Amino acid sequence: MNLANFSEYKLLDMSNGEKVESWNGVILRRPDPQVIWNKKSKKEVWNNVDAYYHRSNTGGGNWEYFNRIKDSWQIHYKDLTFNLKLMGFKHTGLFPEQAFNWDFMIDKIKKSNRKINVLNLFAYTGGATVACAYAGADVVHVDASRGMVDVAKENIKSSNLEDRYVRFIVDDVIKFVQREIRRGHKYDAIIMDPPSFGRGSNKEVWRFEEDLYKLVELCMDVLSDDPLFFLINSYTTGISSTVLKNILNITVNSKYKGTVSCGEVGLPMEDSELVLPCGIYGRWEKNE
Repeated sequence: MNLANFSEYKLLDMSNGEKVESWNGVILRRPDPQVIWNKKSKKEVWNNVDAYYHRSNTGGGNWEYFNRIKDSWQIHYKDLTFNLKLMGFKHTGLFPEQAFNWDFMIDKIKKSNRKINVLNLFAYTGGATVACAYAGADVVHVDASRGMVDVAKENIKSSNLEDRYVRFIVDDVIKFVQREIRRGHKYDAIIMDPPSFGRGSNKEVWRFEEDLYKLVELCMDVLSDDPLFFLINSYTTGISSTVLKNILNITVNSKYKGTVSCGEVGLPMEDSELVLPCGIYGRWEKNE
């Protein structure tokens, strides 16, 4: 991934299970299990951070502050604006490596030259929702966390996209898709970023290995007759991107012949050849 269009984010260094990043000038030190080497490239940055997330041996953790940080601040990617804040489980509300997928979505939607209806499942704070709305699509954004949906609404507002059609739904994604099937609603593009484990708004349990394939199969019944793309993103440890490619070949590509691809998403470290692996993706897309 090229961070040229994400100049306000920088991965400064990584070593011994941790990384140091600059988020529009706010320097954070956070855990990352992919960093299994212990060599520091820029020793000076480690002692000049604004906040440090300490992981607890019993799960979770806490932020330690060294400088005053605003309750929320912003970061920009091209014409998009996202709101950041330090959350309870080490996150900031944005995954900058997803810019790779945002670019793909924006390009596909703009080149389609038609109105595209997008379904974004496990939509979190809406990075993909903002990207698709920016490209001109109508978007239905579904997540079980009301708090995350509220942040997504703020991201739409901050990116000056309030005039676009975005429907925000707080619900269990499987139950929502089942209702959409009954209603006969169809979508030209589906995006999903399922967690390894999660609970829905009514305590429904989600397990990636048990439920992903069933959900993709279910989504086949809400795809339009002329779909544009189907994108699965995952941060689940131990799952190969080829698994996602296989699922899309078995389901989407067996009905709509297109191109299926997969791979890793990652973040290049500043002034280095090193890249931090951040997850995997699998996607089906209509042939141009």
